[in-house]
Amino acid sequence: MHLDELESFIQVARLRSFSAAAQQLHISQPAMSKRIQSLESHLGVSLFDRLGKRVRLTPAGELLVGKANAILDLSRDMERDVGNLAQTVSGRLSMATSHHIGLHRLSPVLQRFTQQYPEVELDIQFEDSEVAHNLVRAGDIELAVVTLNPAGEQEQPDLETKTIWQDPLCFVNAKPLPEVTSLGQLASLPCILPGPNTFTGRIVTERFASEGLVLNPALSTNYLETISMLVSVGVGWSVLPQTMTSELQQLTPQCAPITRTLGCVTHSKRTLSNSASAFLQVLSDYASG
Repeated sequence: MHLDELESFIQVARLRSFSAAAQQLHISQPAMSKRIQSLESHLGVSLFDRLGKRVRLTPAGELLVGKANAILDLSRDMERDVGNLAQTVSGRLSMATSHHIGLHRLSPVLQRFTQQYPEVELDIQFEDSEVAHNLVRAGDIELAVVTLNPAGEQEQPDLETKTIWQDPLCFVNAKPLPEVTSLGQLASLPCILPGPNTFTGRIVTERFASEGLVLNPALSTNYLETISMLVSVGVGWSVLPQTMTSELQQLTPQCAPITRTLGCVTHSKRTLSNSASAFLQVLSDYASG
């Protein structure tokens, strides 16, 4: 039994797909199938029922998930502890970030980090901030650079966060609306907002709710670049980071500013690798204060 077989098994179990798991681990689908077949042969049981393109865990597979995760966690801890003793900054650094932060914030950080630590292999996943939090919580990645949960420790006592940037949000529209001077007037107009389950969507809807207002968006999407495009063609107004407003008209209703917090997320009970610690140090040098 090999660790790469267990890791492959966990990915197939999580994604319910051989092809998606192969893509996640950057191997071919035949290689993925071979790993699973080798593991099943070693254990003498079938781990998945293959129903057409659908994959489901067998009872034996369900039993193995927890034990395989425990073995992989122990292996990662051993590698980190031994690597930390060596005081070397090398190896694989698994992390996640949002598309927006990757496009608008991380370029200089990544450039400097790769120049200072060329022996580190970066494995970056682009995910919604909420998904990235869960990946850190599950131990699938070491850290995330994303929008932080506005609820803070109330909803995530197992995670540690550090603020890197304050990200002002602006009301925007395709054309000026000088007659709109309050949140109440805005709430009556068509809008496009981040999904209600996103941290950014929650920040916006809670601001309106604090004044007894309910928003009924014409459209919702998690991708801020898509929202910017929809606003630019006149579908409705929205709230976007200041870094994305140069091509749009800013609206100025009389209300307190809306800001979201961008930063890093790590697990409170996980020992960070030297690579992760070095990355966080470089990242902190770019903090906005």
